[in-house]
Amino acid sequence: MAFLFNTERLGLAGAAVVVAIVVASLGIHEAAHAWMAWKRGDSTAKDLGRMTLNPIAHIDPVMTILLPTISILTMGFLFGGAKPVPVNPRRFRRPHFDNALVALAGPVSNMLLAVFFFALFHLLVERLQLYDMSQVLPNVLYSAALANVILAAFNLVPIPPLDGSRVVTWLLPSHLRGPYNLLEPFGLIILLLLFYQVPAFSHYLQKSMAELALFLNRIATLFGLW
Repeated sequence: MAFLFNTERLGLAGAAVVVAIVVASLGIHEAAHAWMAWKRGDSTAKDLGRMTLNPIAHIDPVMTILLPTISILTMGFLFGGAKPVPVNPRRFRRPHFDNALVALAGPVSNMLLAVFFFALFHLLVERLQLYDMSQVLPNVLYSAALANVILAAFNLVPIPPLDGSRVVTWLLPSHLRGPYNLLEPFGLIILLLLFYQVPAFSHYLQKSMAELALFLNRIATLFGLW
């Protein structure tokens, strides 16, 4: 997940708060996977203590700490992820369908978080008029909302092992599922090639993120200004 910071408006303290929120959001994302897997019959993640909102349980030293820190300091944007929760589809009653539901639970949790942060932003800035965009808190809230939008949209890209690929696996004919999932070890390489060699892919992904942000912001406006 990549997220560009407006460091001028956030400042160092605000950026640190956004990073903390993003780490917590990544934990919620993984906990949502674990919860849905448990509801569908697989207690693997729950038994390992991963069905928790405590972000420490979901931290990966490289993806959650080292890589985001380096990307912020050197390039000005946040890039990273959390430790994936283990899922055993053989425990599901309907393996491909249930696995798709487990995969969707993560992005959906980030969409709900985005609505929450957008709504809080509208409440404090527009309805109560306690803050304006020259202050740190509104920028933190808006940045946290956008980060969760990006996290949700990025994970829905249908390239293994991202969450969207589990939905595609369920939708594909049975004879195509195996060959499609063989792409998983090369998923990161494929993503990098698409980003840097196929401009249409980056354009489509950015457009999808913008449309999702607009949609969730409209929903949040109903709550924040109610």
